[in-house]
Amino acid sequence: MLHDKTATLPYNEKDISSIFNYSKKLVNKCLRDFAPNAKEYKGKGSLGQLVEALFFKYTLNSRQEADFSFVHAELKCSPLKKSVKEELLIKERLVCSMINYTTDWNKSFEESHFYQKCLIMLIMFYLHDSSVSKLDLQFLFAVLWKIPEKDLLIIRKDYETITTKIRNGLAHTLSEGDTMYLGACRKGQKGDSLMAQHNNNVGAPRRAWSLKTAYMRILLEEVKKYNKHGVYCNYTLHKSTKEALFSEEELRENSVDEILLGRFKKYFGKTYRQICNMLNIEPSISKSKYFIISNLIAGRGKVSNVNRTEEFEKSGLTMKTIRIKKSGTIKEAMSFENIDYQEIFDCVEWTDSRLYELFTSRFLFVIFRETDNMLQLPNGTIEPEYKLEKAAFWTMPQEDLIVAQEYWNNIRQNVLCDRIAPQYFWSAKDDQLFHVRPKARVAENMTKNPNGGMAKKYCYWFNQKYVKNIIENEL
Repeated sequence: MLHDKTATLPYNEKDISSIFNYSKKLVNKCLRDFAPNAKEYKGKGSLGQLVEALFFKYTLNSRQEADFSFVHAELKCSPLKKSVKEELLIKERLVCSMINYTTDWNKSFEESHFYQKCLIMLIMFYLHDSSVSKLDLQFLFAVLWKIPEKDLLIIRKDYETITTKIRNGLAHTLSEGDTMYLGACRKGQKGDSLMAQHNNNVGAPRRAWSLKTAYMRILLEEVKKYNKHGVYCNYTLHKSTKEALFSEEELRENSVDEILLGRFKKYFGKTYRQICNMLNIEPSISKSKYFIISNLIAGRGKVSNVNRTEEFEKSGLTMKTIRIKKSGTIKEAMSFENIDYQEIFDCVEWTDSRLYELFTSRFLFVIFRETDNMLQLPNGTIEPEYKLEKAAFWTMPQEDLIVAQEYWNNIRQNVLCDRIAPQYFWSAKDDQLFHVRPKARVAENMTKNPNGGMAKKYCYWFNQKYVKNIIENEL
């Protein structure tokens, strides 16, 4: 940023500690406290401009370098929201800079705008409230964040995945599900003109480099745990309390995909019993035995649940096991999390919804196929035995996301109209890709209804036919 040369800055712009210490003054305050006579700027993203001009005393500019150029740090304002239980939550992904399809494909990671601007960020978290002026929004945390080296190794691979698509003239096929931490998120409104891209005459939607919502969610967890009076700096690293799936050494040598698929490879074609013998464990009587053994393979027996590891949670990656019967049918439909009715009620835009985040994330599908063998469990139960057929990553195609938006619209309209009951939602009998129903074991559980009172818990589901089609045609 540039500043008025006639004015004296209230901090040393060449000292990151001075900048950070000054930022602490904004915690638990609003901009009007510092500029009572200020006028609001209009337009999206204007809160960041207001903070630059009114608090940090910089003249607005559109230069590509980091905002605090002398210390190579970028200023970001990121909204938080409150849950029904008054818990602070991430509202959205952190947008870093626009992707230039005509030039970014030819830049190394270290030359990229993302690396040069966002390696170090001063993130000012504020409480989102659409009913008040931007000048009256309350800032809750001042966070000086340097992307950890281990995260950078994954982000570098993400950057290369995105730029490879752009280089090959495939910018129009980009999806946030292509990557782990660094996403290429859609920008602009539906119907906006497409952008020219490299090596292809087909236009591509505008996209921006962004840190995914899942990544920001874990970042916020760390901030809430370790902040002192709303202030946090990760330069003095706290050891992560989450289980880690990969070492830095592994990530320097291979991508996440290569590491995980490599761990499964030697078990392909093996039955459940054979894998138990290879892992030196007893067969489980649990209904989740195939997930448990997949978890042991993916985590090398070192993590309790891969879906709760640092890397999976930061990326939104989810491992799911699928069992195929001898007839070729899928043993069961695929369930996801319970619908958060308050989130559905509050969320206006599909692309800001929890379901959009969930369905644009990546999945690791571990597929088992029924054999002619019978498996006797330690409790005497005898059941068909399955063998590990393959493991593969999958991202929902764009055409299916269009159907998913219709699915979300149906759910949202019914929640808004206080029609939270199975006869109003898509059902498995409708023969769509998705449906709504409770998970069997929690069918009677109740949760808060944003319209007042309580409502039954219902869950997002993939139809059995849809799962079967994914396996047969997309993996």
